[in-house]
Formats: sequence, structure tokens, C-alpha cells
Amino acid sequence: MPTDWRWYVVILAAYLVGAIPFGLLIGFARGVDIRTFGSGNIGATNTGRMLGRKWGLICFFLDVGKGLGPTLFGGWLFGYLGRGDLSAGACGAWLTVGVAALLGHIFPVYLRFKGGKGVATGFGVILGLWPFLTVPALGAMVTWFLFAGALRYVGVASVVSTAVLPGYYAVAAHVGGWSLERTWPFILVTGLMTLLVFVRHIGNLRRTVAGTEPRLGE
Repeated sequence: MPTDWRWYVVILAAYLVGAIPFGLLIGFARGVDIRTFGSGNIGATNTGRMLGRKWGLICFFLDVGKGLGPTLFGGWLFGYLGRGDLSAGACGAWLTVGVAALLGHIFPVYLRFKGGKGVATGFGVILGLWPFLTVPALGAMVTWFLFAGALRYVGVASVVSTAVLPGYYAVAAHVGGWSLERTWPFILVTGLMTLLVFVRHIGNLRRTVAGTEPRLGE
């Protein structure tokens, strides 16, 4: 794990970038506060419901970018990007950068630590962990579209697509010949992401069961 000052700067920068509330800023630019609408969440789903699909997609890609950018930069800076022979310590260090961005989105210092649910930003983080989690991330995205298209519930699709991510990584590790003894931090973090996304979507799941959760397009 890096111990020089750059590592701490990158961690802090990743958190601050992740904490940028793009959904809220888009809403302000359109003259509204999205926290007063629907679920009150600052993420892409609530932004799209309030401002329209175009603005929801813009928010989604910006939220993905604030996870992807710091993760790619940290991997490049410390020489991790594209390598398949990382030690467990190096895997953990790289993941710390991405997790900092994710925590910034969920607990943004700019909004008194009340942020979004982390799905889009978390997707950006795992997408940036090349080569380890990039393909599993794309698999999770396909899973999300399949469930969102079939059921039209964003919360359910988000929980399911995150839940299958550790399994997708295990398959990718087998195909890529990556040692799970060295890359176990990726299994751990994807498992924790699954738990976090589930916890953040408990309200959505309860409303889904009760039949009061809005579907996509409503």
C-alpha cells in the first residue's frame, strides 16, 4: 500500500470529487431543488423523474464519471492500471481510492453528509478497476437493464445487479487466471457494495412490495 503523501492527497481528492452533488446542481440550474420532489434523493433516478429523461441521463453519466475518474487516476498514478499481477495490498490501496469517491457521493460533506444511494458512482468505480472489475461491471450493467426492462423497478434492478457482481468477478478471475489469494479485496469490496446498496434501497424494496414504488416512466 502506498505510504507517500500523494496517496493521501488522492484519497481526499477522490472523496471531494465524489461528493459533488451533480443532481442537485442540475436541479438548481433548472430552477428547482430535487430534494423536495419524489424520493428526495439527489441521484439520477429522482433527477430524471423531476426534470425528464435527458437530465436524468446527464446526471447518471456525471455520477458515473466522478467514480470512474478518481479510480482511473489513482490506478495510473501508482502504476496499477492494466496490471493483472497486483498484490493484495496494492488491490486494497487502489480500492480505497474508489471507495473514497463512493463514500463522497453517499455522505457528501457539502450537503451535511446526506447524499445519494451510490449505484451510478459505484458503477464508475468498478468500471475503472481495469482489468479486474471492468468486465464484471459491464455484466452488472446488462443485468440492471434486463431487470429494469422486465420489472421497471429501479431499486430492484440496482440491488440484483450489485448482488451478482462478486460472482461475475469470481468468473472473470478464473478466466483471467488471477489469484483470489491476492485479489480477495475485490471480492470483499464488491460484497460490501452489495450490502450497502441493499441497505440504501430498503425503502424502495418495501414500497415495491407494497405496490407504491413508482415504475420507470411513471
